[in-house]
Amino acid sequence: MASDRTLPSGIWILGFVSLFMDISSELVHSLLPVFMTTVLGASMVTVGIIEGVAEGIAATTKVFSGAVSDYFKKRKLLAVIGYGLGALTKPIFPLATTIGWVFAARFVDRIGKGIRGAPRDALIADITPPLLRGAAYGLRQALDSVGAFLGPLLAVVFMLLLASDIKAVLWVAVIPAFIAVFLLIVALREPVPTQGATPSPNQLTFRDVTRLPLRYWLVVMLGAVFTLARFSEAFLILRAQDVGLPMAYVPAIMIVMNIAYASFAYPAGLANDRLSARKLLVFGLGLLVIADVILAVAASPALALVGAAFWGLHMAFTQGLLSKLIADTAPCELRGTAFGVFNLVSGGALLLASVIAGTLWSFYGASVTFIAGALFAALAAMGLTFYRPHNRATD
Repeated sequence: MASDRTLPSGIWILGFVSLFMDISSELVHSLLPVFMTTVLGASMVTVGIIEGVAEGIAATTKVFSGAVSDYFKKRKLLAVIGYGLGALTKPIFPLATTIGWVFAARFVDRIGKGIRGAPRDALIADITPPLLRGAAYGLRQALDSVGAFLGPLLAVVFMLLLASDIKAVLWVAVIPAFIAVFLLIVALREPVPTQGATPSPNQLTFRDVTRLPLRYWLVVMLGAVFTLARFSEAFLILRAQDVGLPMAYVPAIMIVMNIAYASFAYPAGLANDRLSARKLLVFGLGLLVIADVILAVAASPALALVGAAFWGLHMAFTQGLLSKLIADTAPCELRGTAFGVFNLVSGGALLLASVIAGTLWSFYGASVTFIAGALFAALAAMGLTFYRPHNRATD
């Protein structure tokens, strides 16, 4: 069995880069929905559109950054640019006086995420032996989730210290963002491309996409279905406020979610290297159904927090596995492109899911929004009976 000591040091570095950036990003994101609705007066539909468009932009950018990283074999440079853009946007949030400022900051921040995402995920596959990829993606996601836990925790602490002054608290997010960029620049070494890799063509063309095998496209379709069943986590934060959690403690919903995510992401990654992909995906969808149902019927903050914990568990058992399946089914010389296309499709699905969720919430209330998510997750689990992942751990 793989142990954490057998993983390349670059995985740990990328994990800690993700940790610091997620401290920053999740501190902002745990307060941003409340900031938009209470301070700037945005509607639920507006929140859904902003969150969906932001993630859609990130996904679209990943297609091009992934292809460029395949062509130039310079994944680290693109990752630095992406993390750098994310860091530069953090001061804009506390300076925002209109919803347009927030939209612009989210837009640029998600472009940064799009630039770094596919090259980083491809880099993990580049530096990790195939039999350890599940563990590698699981470890990075676990450290990422630790940051996603610490960010909302810091938000709660500083909201209490600063008398719920959201703008003042948002300034705290600037520091860890720049630490992440510094760590990536000075600590990570990019591996030399292997001699056996297929050379890149003379031009970047969309014809490369046609070289991706059918097995890969099945994983892409599967990821899109998962994303449709899981709308933006901004609605978890709004649900916490909706059931009576005081503003200063609203980020606790993300703390609980990410404790569950961080605690199980690495063990789930190890399981991904040993067990049936289909069973693990169905299990993850089952956890999402439970989370949605609990959040739909929640009438108290305590029950909403339980729902958030199940949401985090479902993320732990599905997100790293989907990344592993992309790495396993894509040719090594097209990994960046493969992750880019995967994230483009998933981002489009997230845009649609978030807009639908915001509309359902506005017209029918929070409970209907989460019940709809549970129904779609259940349908996705039924659809997995037609999926046959092609690897040594299948049924």
